Amino acid sequence: MATHGRRRTRLDPGSRRKAGPGTRAVHAGEPARAGEPLTVPIYQSSAFLLDRPAYDDIAAGRHQARWVYTRWGNPTAAALEAKVAALEGCPAAVAVSSGMAAISATVLGLLGRGDRVLASRDLYGGTLGFLRGLGARGIAADLADQADAAAMGRAMRKGTRLVFLESITNPLLRLPELDGIAALAAERGIPVAVDNTFATPVNLRPFCHGSSLVIHSATKYLGGHSDLVAGVVAGADAPLARVRAANEELGGTPDPHTAFLVSRGIKTLQLRMQRHNENGLAVARLLEGHPRVARVMYPGLESHPQHALARRLLDGFGGMVSFEIRGGLPAAMRFLRSLRLFLQAATLGGVESLATVPALTSHAHLPPAERRRMGISDGLVRLSVGIEDIGDLVEDLERGLRGSRG
Repeated sequence: MATHGRRRTRLDPGSRRKAGPGTRAVHAGEPARAGEPLTVPIYQSSAFLLDRPAYDDIAAGRHQARWVYTRWGNPTAAALEAKVAALEGCPAAVAVSSGMAAISATVLGLLGRGDRVLASRDLYGGTLGFLRGLGARGIAADLADQADAAAMGRAMRKGTRLVFLESITNPLLRLPELDGIAALAAERGIPVAVDNTFATPVNLRPFCHGSSLVIHSATKYLGGHSDLVAGVVAGADAPLARVRAANEELGGTPDPHTAFLVSRGIKTLQLRMQRHNENGLAVARLLEGHPRVARVMYPGLESHPQHALARRLLDGFGGMVSFEIRGGLPAAMRFLRSLRLFLQAATLGGVESLATVPALTSHAHLPPAERRRMGISDGLVRLSVGIEDIGDLVEDLERGLRGSRG
């Protein structure tokens, strides 16, 4: 049995019309033959029985052609990989144990001593911390403005072997000049990896814009219910093979039950994202007109400096909204304490609405001066807008804003 997303599919490859994202989310990677289960089962096994041909394949370095050991591949994880690959429009994918496992396997799989990675200066704090720690491995990290393709091009040096971007940055919600950056990188033979966690493949498919690899913290929107930790990397066969090999060595394999839960969550991804998109835009518009709010960061607003780019690049603007509250950190904390429906937790992308202060969570490890240079003030609040009824969310936000007054 072949692994790693090369499964028979329910989707008709001869159809003149490519299946839509909702259809792919439900059917890609799922059993297609009569007598098979309707849903991919959980292969809760650490290893699989071997025969002489299997030993021959292992001896020849062809272990990926068979089910051997779950760290090397598992049928439940392979179903997830096929589903994400189909959604992102990529040849294949590899499932991993977390979003940071996806990032580390990508970077360490493609780079070695003496290489450089060029990344957006506006990234999730955990990613920035990981990139800065690469010096111990002899890998240098350069940072530039992903909103400026020309600036990214100028920052590509002789030793640059990878460009790393976020499709929508965490927490400032900035977009990359993706097509321009990918074209400049392609001229130099540099692969581009895009963390697509915030946008999801429903709103953006970076592979179709020239990226080589697409990364997800499946903990967030793909799983969608705040009950698992996992990651996925999708992309072209050649770079993805190196990512898979690195992940096998690092041991970042997802548990089969977790892979099953992610696949189940993806089946409703399109429906959930439609609601996240609607609620996110409604919340952003409410905040933009409120006297307690200094500014709102949301690509769906005309006031966003990259709104025109967002309209070209995205099919929806997402459920993440960031804003600066008047009164700084004390006001932000009063706001959080006054909320009832918007809960406080260090995650995002679930069905429930969440509110956090990045200066105290995702970017707390950065010095205050560096946070300010990035544009992350102490009064910045990040909302993960869920799928609840919008009237209830509006009422809760108005309660919180009233409570933020000193």
